Amino acid sequence: MYLLLVLGLAIGVAYFYREIVVKGKRCTSKAKLHGKTVIVTGSNTGIGKTTALDLAKRGARVILACRSKQRGEAALEEIKRNSGNNQVVFMQLDLGSLKSVRSFAENFLKSEPRLDILINNAGVYLQGRTVDGLGLMFGVNHIGHFLLTNLLLERLKKCGPSRVVNVSSMAHNFGKIDFDCLNTHKALGLGTSFMEVLQYYSDSKLCNNLFTHELAKRLKGANVTCYSLHPGAINSELARNANSTLQLFLKPLTAYFFKNTEQGCQTTLHCALQEGIEPLSGRYFSNCTVREVYDKAKDDVASKKLWELSERLCGLA
Repeated sequence: MYLLLVLGLAIGVAYFYREIVVKGKRCTSKAKLHGKTVIVTGSNTGIGKTTALDLAKRGARVILACRSKQRGEAALEEIKRNSGNNQVVFMQLDLGSLKSVRSFAENFLKSEPRLDILINNAGVYLQGRTVDGLGLMFGVNHIGHFLLTNLLLERLKKCGPSRVVNVSSMAHNFGKIDFDCLNTHKALGLGTSFMEVLQYYSDSKLCNNLFTHELAKRLKGANVTCYSLHPGAINSELARNANSTLQLFLKPLTAYFFKNTEQGCQTTLHCALQEGIEPLSGRYFSNCTVREVYDKAKDDVASKKLWELSERLCGLA
C-alpha cells in the first residue's frame, strides 16, 4: 500500500510538472504581420522552424537563414505548404563563416527593402573550430549573430519599431567569460570532455545575454528593442552531435519532460510580438515572462569588453 501511495504521488508530481512546467505559457499576441519582414536563423529545424511557421501564418515575409541548402529548401516547402504563405524565402547563411555572414547581409540588403524582426535562433552544441579559427560555439552562438545583427542594424532602425530577439538559455547561469582565453585562443575554452563542452556552451549563452544587455544600451534613442530568452528544455536536434550513449540516455527523458518545438517557441514569439514590452529592452525572458538575472549577465564592464572584443574578431573595429 505504501509503495502504491508513493508511486501515485510520483506520477502526480510528474503529471503536474509536465502540464504546468513543461508545457508552460503561450504567446498571447494576436499580431498580424502582413507587410513585415522577419529573419529567423537556424529555421530549417527545431524551434526555429516552428517559429518561422507561426510567423508565416501571421502573414509575414519570412527569411529562412540556414546553413544547409538541402534542409533549408525542404523546410521552405513545408512552411509554405502548412502556412499557405508564399512569402517565405530561403537564404543560405553559415554563422560559422564571417564571409558567409557578410555575403548573406549584402544579399539581403540588396533584395529586401524591409527588416522588422531579427530572430537570432541558431546554435550548436559541439566543440571545434569555425573556418575563421574561432571556437565553434563562441563563433556560431555569439560572433556570427553579433556580426549579422550589426550589419543589419541600420535597416532595422529605418523600419522601426523593430526588434532583435536572441535565443539564449538558462545555461547562461552557469557560464563565465574567460577573456584571457578568448584573446589568446579565440575560444571560450580548449577542453573536450563532456563537462568542459557543457561549460563552453553555457559560456556562449552568457555571451548572448551580455550582447543583448550591451545592444540595448547602444540602441537607446533608436526605434529598435532587443531581448534574450530561455526557450525551455526542448526536445529538438541541438544535441544531435552529442555522443550516442548520452543521446540514448536522454531519449526517454526528453520525450516526456522536455517541451516539443511548438511549446518551445512560445517565448521567442512573445519577445518578437508581444505588445507593450518595449520598456523591457535588454531584459531576459523565460516562459513568456521577464526574469531577473545574476549580476554577471548584466555586467556593464563585461558586456562592453565582450562587444569590443567581438568587433575586433569580426573586423568591425
